[in-house]
Amino acid sequence: MRKLLNTLFITSEDAYAALDGENVLVKKGEEITARFPLHMLEAIISFSYAGASPALMGACAERNVGLAFCSPRGRFLARTCGKSRGNVLLRKAQYRISDSEDSSCLIARNFLFGKVSNARVCLDRMQRDHSQRISNEQFSSASATLKILLPQIMNCMSLDALRGFEGVAASTYFNCFDQMILGDKENFYFSGRNRRPPLDRVNALLSFVYTLLGSACTSALETVGLDAYVGFLHRDRPGRTSLAQDMMEELRPCFADRFVLSLINNRMVSANDFEVQPNGAVLLTEDSRKTVLQQWQKRKSEVITHPYLGEKIAWGLVPYVQALLLARYIRGDLDAYPPFLWR
Repeated sequence: MRKLLNTLFITSEDAYAALDGENVLVKKGEEITARFPLHMLEAIISFSYAGASPALMGACAERNVGLAFCSPRGRFLARTCGKSRGNVLLRKAQYRISDSEDSSCLIARNFLFGKVSNARVCLDRMQRDHSQRISNEQFSSASATLKILLPQIMNCMSLDALRGFEGVAASTYFNCFDQMILGDKENFYFSGRNRRPPLDRVNALLSFVYTLLGSACTSALETVGLDAYVGFLHRDRPGRTSLAQDMMEELRPCFADRFVLSLINNRMVSANDFEVQPNGAVLLTEDSRKTVLQQWQKRKSEVITHPYLGEKIAWGLVPYVQALLLARYIRGDLDAYPPFLWR
């Protein structure tokens, strides 16, 4: 269990939340493992199969405490919320921002700043840890280019210009990506991003893991009451979770890309874990998808220190914390959205 931003995260699969007077009790069987005053909470997010008592649901709805349920793997299930902090007011504020390109740009540039900053950290870490196995000149040049882009992004007032910066940053970063693959170069190589369908093993892994990350961001946004389909950098498109695509940008390099590299470099996947389709698409086999999912769950349980909050949390909670911070900015409780800046 974690209490962050006045939000109680219940992460144990068998934990049951109940109401005792003015307190929230978290129980495992007959044992009470935690007690929190309800009036001190703004929201409760449960990743437990056991759920919560009807009395607690009613009290949360009456007292404007958001109560959301997700599966232990992070899939959004359901939500209750009160009147004054209902989804309508939050989403109307979100829609107003999305309708204005100027207002959208103020958030979008923070998403992109986080992405470029985290990509630069990835390159710098690789150079520090494996300087004998990569081109230090290329990595130093790429890092310098990304560093120059950061203040330009933060001063940008145009979505089109932001997309231009994003293109330059992505090209610079991915030009170094093949060198970050340290093992089995015969079968795992990267010559550029391709998708729909992926045409090599590395892109197959990236596409699959990006799907997992996108699902986590979608669940996180739905949990806090935001509309995952209405974005700021990614504009409206039928069927696309544009806001989830926005939010996952800053997490791609440090969460998804490094996870893919660890799978390859630590030999958790092999060439036999992929199959080639008649149209040239390269896909993970059913058994290998299970392996990747198991490792993804392990990665999500690893504990880090959140750079903005200074609190220790599991990687898997990062999308939920960022969604809470985004909701607070949209409500006007924060002056700006703080992107996740990996260190």
